[in-house]
Amino acid sequence: MSEHYYTERPSAAHEETSFDATLRGMAFRFVTDAGVFSRERVDFGSLLLIEAMQIGQGDTVLDLGCGYGPIGTVAARLAPKGYIYMVDVNERAAELARRNLAANGIANAEVRVGDGLAPVAGMAFDTILTNPPIRAGKATVYRLLEEACAALKPGGSLWVVVQNKQGAPSMKRKLEELFGNVTDVARRAGYRVLRARRED
Repeated sequence: MSEHYYTERPSAAHEETSFDATLRGMAFRFVTDAGVFSRERVDFGSLLLIEAMQIGQGDTVLDLGCGYGPIGTVAARLAPKGYIYMVDVNERAAELARRNLAANGIANAEVRVGDGLAPVAGMAFDTILTNPPIRAGKATVYRLLEEACAALKPGGSLWVVVQNKQGAPSMKRKLEELFGNVTDVARRAGYRVLRARRED
């Protein structure tokens, strides 16, 4: 099986690059590298999630599978009185995310390395955001959704972006099974942003 971005230590030779992006009307600069997801630009799914996500100013937020950090970095700007935890299994991506937080002047966020929610075990969140690692397989993605559901505070929301052709209907059914309620928040170009709210 060829290596994908859901890998602890990518073997691809380093090939750093950087780009500027305007997200939610704010300017950012990101450094990326080979061996991480969507290294040339913020991918369309993440852009759609960033546009749709609703975050309270004081929320405790988890960016699950943060990559080099665009979603969590924007979330930190939207929650100036809150705190953002960013986790990724990919050590190279996590180090880039740390650098990108610093480069964008973000002080209310931190990056942790590990699989799923293990790096934030025992914590509870108001909001969890994820562009899940589809290439890692359905079993991995569904485990991440289950862990996210368990880690939400009552009334908290999980926001997920997924392509229709990569299993959006089945993912929505899985979320309905876990949460009992799921809302289609945004649809564009074959992508859907789903919001699942924990009621209890």
